[in-house]
Amino acid sequence: MKRLPTLVLLAALLPCAWIAPAPAQPSRPAADLTLAQAERMASDLKYGMSADEVRKLLGKPRRTALRPNGLSTTAPWQGNLRWTYNWPGSSFQGTSLQIEFAAKTPEEWYVNSWEWGSY
Repeated sequence: MKRLPTLVLLAALLPCAWIAPAPAQPSRPAADLTLAQAERMASDLKYGMSADEVRKLLGKPRRTALRPNGLSTTAPWQGNLRWTYNWPGSSFQGTSLQIEFAAKTPEEWYVNSWEWGSY
C-alpha cells in the first residue's frame, strides 16, 4: 500500500516522458509546391531580400550556380549567385524561376533580380 502513491505518480508522469519536443520544420523543397503556389509566393519576392529569407519563402532551390563577375578571381563572392527553381510536373512543362543574388560580403547575399522562364 505504501508503493501505491509512488506508482500513481510515476504513471501520471510517464506519458510526459514519451512526448518529444516537436522538431523544427525543414525548409520546404520547391518540388513540393505547385506552380500556382510558387507564383503566389514569388509575388512576395523583394529586391534586397537575404538568401535565408528566400529559402524560407520558396524552400530549397533545385539548382545553384556561382558566376564570377570577371573582375576578381580571389573574391568569388563578388560575382553572382543564381538559384533555380523548376516545376517539371506543372501544366506549363519546364517552367522555372531564376533568382540572382549579389553580395555585400561573403556571407551576405541579397536578391538582385529574378525572372520566370523555361528550360
